[in-house]
Amino acid sequence: MKKLFPSTLLLYTFLLLPALGQSQNTAELSKDEKAVLAELDQKTAAYNDIAQQIWSWAELGYLEEKSAGLLQKTLEQEGFRIQKGVADIPTAFVASYGTGQPVIALMGEFDALPGVTQDRVPFKKEREEVNAGHACGHHLFGTGSAAAAIAVKNWLKAHNKQGTIRFYGTPAEEGGAGKVYMVRAGLFDDVDVVLHWHPGNSNSAAATSSLSNKSAKFRFHGIASHAAVSPQNGRSALDGVEAMNMMVNMMREHVPAESRIHYVITRGGEAPNVVPAEAEVFYYVRHPEMEQVKAIFERVVKAAEGAALGTGTTMDYEVIHGVYNLLPNEALSEVVNAKLNLVGGVVYDEKERAFGEQILKSYGADHLDVDMAASVAPYYVNNRGAGGSTDVGDVSWAVPTAGLRAATWVPGTSPHSWQAVAAGGTSIGKKGMMVAAKTLSLTAMEIFNNPNIAAKALKELNIKRGENFQYEALLGDRKPPLDYRK
Repeated sequence: MKKLFPSTLLLYTFLLLPALGQSQNTAELSKDEKAVLAELDQKTAAYNDIAQQIWSWAELGYLEEKSAGLLQKTLEQEGFRIQKGVADIPTAFVASYGTGQPVIALMGEFDALPGVTQDRVPFKKEREEVNAGHACGHHLFGTGSAAAAIAVKNWLKAHNKQGTIRFYGTPAEEGGAGKVYMVRAGLFDDVDVVLHWHPGNSNSAAATSSLSNKSAKFRFHGIASHAAVSPQNGRSALDGVEAMNMMVNMMREHVPAESRIHYVITRGGEAPNVVPAEAEVFYYVRHPEMEQVKAIFERVVKAAEGAALGTGTTMDYEVIHGVYNLLPNEALSEVVNAKLNLVGGVVYDEKERAFGEQILKSYGADHLDVDMAASVAPYYVNNRGAGGSTDVGDVSWAVPTAGLRAATWVPGTSPHSWQAVAAGGTSIGKKGMMVAAKTLSLTAMEIFNNPNIAAKALKELNIKRGENFQYEALLGDRKPPLDYRK
C-alpha cells in the first residue's frame, strides 16, 4: 500500500474526498468497495443525525430505551429482523439480515456516563437538561456499527450472496457488563466472527488485550444509636467499611504488580450524631488475567468479612459485574488493519482545527497534532492487558473478535472527560464514526468473500483459550442489574 506522508496528506485528501475530509487510498479499492464507501458517504448526514440524537438523550446503562429504540427502528426500516429484550435486558437486541453461514456480527453500544455533562463547545459548559454525557462516545459507536451493518446488507442483497450480517445492540458497557449476559444467554453461539470499534483520539487496529475486572458492592449493617448520648449501644456500619478499606489498602503491597483495586464509599451514614446503621462501599478488582482477578477478589471478600467481625457488624455483598480480558485475534486484526489503512484517517478543516486548539488549551497544551488524527497508527500485537476493561472481553473468548479505534476526539483527549463529550457532538466525532463504519464494512465484505479468514481466526481462538475451555461468567448466575444507574 502506498504510504502517505504528513506533508502530502492534506493535498491528497482534498483531491480525493473534499466533502468528507477523510484520507483514503481509492487506488487500492475494488469496485464493490468503492460502491459501498460511496453509499456511506451519501448517508453520512443521516447517520450523524441519529448519533447526535443519541448524544442529546445521553441515557445511562440499561435505561437506553430511546437510544436502543432509534437504532432498532433504523435497522428494521432497512429490512433487518429484530429480536428485542434479549438476555432479559429490555434495551438489548439483535438485528439480523440474510440466512446461513458465515454469520458476521457487528456490535454497537449506546450508554452514556453519569455526571459528565457537556455542551458542543470547546470550553467547560454543562447542559442543564441532563446529568450525563457520552464521554466514551457510545452514541457514535452504536450508530457507526449500524451504518456498517446496513451497508454490508445492501452489498449482500445486491450480489445475492449467502450469509448473515447481524447487529448486536449491547447496553450498559460502562460498569453494567451487558455483553456478558448476552454471551451467557448463548446469543453468540452460531456467530463466526465479531467485529467492533471504539471512539478514541487516534486510528488504530492493533491486536491488544485489556484488563479483566470484577466489581461488587459491599454492604455493612450495624446498629443505630445516638453518637454522643449512647455510643456504646451502637455498632457503626461505616466503621466496617473503613476497616475493610484499610485492610485492602494494606493488601495492595501483596498482590501482583499489574493488579488494580479501586473503591468509592457510596453510603456512609446520614448524620454525624447518629451511629450509621447502614454503609456501602463499591469495589473494582482488575488484572490482565481473569484467574488472578478471581483470586484477588476472594481476598477482598475475606477482608470485608474480617472488617465485619472486628466492628461487630454484619456484611453481605452483591457482584455488580465481571468481565474477561480481551483475547486478541491476529488473523482478524490484520484484516481490520489493512482495511483501516485503505480508509485512512480524519482530516480537520479550519473550524475543526480551531475547536481542537481550544480543547487542548484546557489540558495546558498548545500544539494540535492533526497528523495523529489523519494517519493510522502502526500495527502491533500485545497479548498482555493494560489500561481499562470492557465486556467485549467475554465475547472475544466465545467468538473470534477484532476491532479498531477511530479518531472521534481531539488528539490528546482523555476518555470519560467533558472534552470527549464536546468533540463527540461535533463534525470531528462524525468523521471518526464514518472511518469506523467504512472499515467495518470493508472487513466484513472481505470475510464474506474469503471464508478461510474466519476458519483461521477460529483456529487461533481455540489455541489461545486452550483445550477443554468452558465459558463461565465472572459475575456468576446473577440477573442483569437493570437498576444499577437508578
